[in-house]
Amino acid sequence: MGASSGKECGSDGKGSSSISSDISSSTDHTLTKAARNAAASEDSDLSMRTLNTPSPALIHSVTSASVQNGQTSSTSSSSVTGEATTKVPTLEPVPPCGIRPASRLRREQSPIDRLPDHTLIEMFSHLPTNQLCRCTRVCRRWYSLCWDPRLWRTIRLTDETVNVDKALRVLTRRLCQDTPNVCLMLENVIILSCRRLSDRGLYTIAQCCPELRQLEVPGCYNISNEALYDLVSRCPNLEQLDVSGCSKITCISLTKEACVKLSPLHGKQTSIRYLNMTDCFLLEDQGLHTIAAHCTQLTHLYLRRCIRVTDEGLHFLMLYCTSIKELSVSDCRAVTDFGMREVAKLEAHLKYLSIAHCVRITDVGVRYIAKYCSKLRYLNARGCDGLTDHGIEYLAKNCTKLKSLDIGKCLLVSDAGMEVLALNCYNLKRLSLRSCESITGRGLKIVAANCFELQALNVQDCDISVEALQFVKRHCKRCIIEHTNPAFF
Repeated sequence: MGASSGKECGSDGKGSSSISSDISSSTDHTLTKAARNAAASEDSDLSMRTLNTPSPALIHSVTSASVQNGQTSSTSSSSVTGEATTKVPTLEPVPPCGIRPASRLRREQSPIDRLPDHTLIEMFSHLPTNQLCRCTRVCRRWYSLCWDPRLWRTIRLTDETVNVDKALRVLTRRLCQDTPNVCLMLENVIILSCRRLSDRGLYTIAQCCPELRQLEVPGCYNISNEALYDLVSRCPNLEQLDVSGCSKITCISLTKEACVKLSPLHGKQTSIRYLNMTDCFLLEDQGLHTIAAHCTQLTHLYLRRCIRVTDEGLHFLMLYCTSIKELSVSDCRAVTDFGMREVAKLEAHLKYLSIAHCVRITDVGVRYIAKYCSKLRYLNARGCDGLTDHGIEYLAKNCTKLKSLDIGKCLLVSDAGMEVLALNCYNLKRLSLRSCESITGRGLKIVAANCFELQALNVQDCDISVEALQFVKRHCKRCIIEHTNPAFF
């Protein structure tokens, strides 16, 4: 068979060549038409694929043989005979892959996007300033909500690496969009231990925030007096100022221009009521004099470790600031009993006094305070070596509403002083006797038997027996005892 076929083909070479050419041209025409149909189909489906890489949705399983008009026709090309018949399947339109209908996108919103605006604003109100700024970059809705004026009454920056001057400039510029050059909503600025804050940052606040009421810049030691003067002068509503640890600050005052402008109405005074100048080592009596003259409304003043302040500075202070409720001169070792005589002029206004480690204050100074400041509630006299039972007795009999007393390291106070204290100060809630070597379990039992409301007791480094500590625990059930006796737990 193979040989005869070969002869037939060979004998009729001219006829076979014309048939082959007809088949080839017919096949080319059929393939070209199929390619055009496939391309048109893909164009209608918005597909970017070519004929060589069809869409997976367009691939159909074609059977090896299909019956048409009662005859069997092959759908594949035969490489042996050169015959080929191609059938192009009917293609249905398919949506492009990766494109979802808009209605489906709306149904697939995240749960947080379903929250109402007022709820999101309440959530944002608990974020620090840097996190709030990041939220503005999430979406357009969050951007609009994050700049709600209610969220910008306070700016709080705590990162030491932040360029605070630039951050303040950018924030105030954005907050001034509705009211050019003025941030009417900003009332509180808190910048904690940011060494990169300089006078430029304070000038920015002074120029843009006339409604400022609170400024806290503790540990920002690069700011100076001049910038602070300018801020105090431009922010007439400033009530709370914390410059603790700002070692370059030596005074707080109005600028000369502000003094001239405000003298008819304000008498060259500020509205500051709370002032914390802890660790302002360069503050002297003359600076305190200027502060007192310009801050006559002071009610809270903290001068801890202002080692250059003396009795003279306290004298100036009492001339102008007669409404002080809380005063701290802890570790001001130059303050003596004469200074306490000046402080006693506050009389019933004084509720809180700290004279810790003022080693030159004795029973005499405490008697001045006890005699005239009968409404004293808190006294910290830790480390006052000159305080004895006589001073404690005078204090207990005159300040009967005392609630907190710290006389740690007062070595001359004994059980006799504790007995008088317990019999007169029934409302005592906090008592520190740390390192008071002369106090024993007897004095402690008298305190516990009379001061039922005692909530905190410190007897570390004291010779107190377990029995006495158990007695305190039974009578003062809410009392937390700090001790160094390993047998009591």
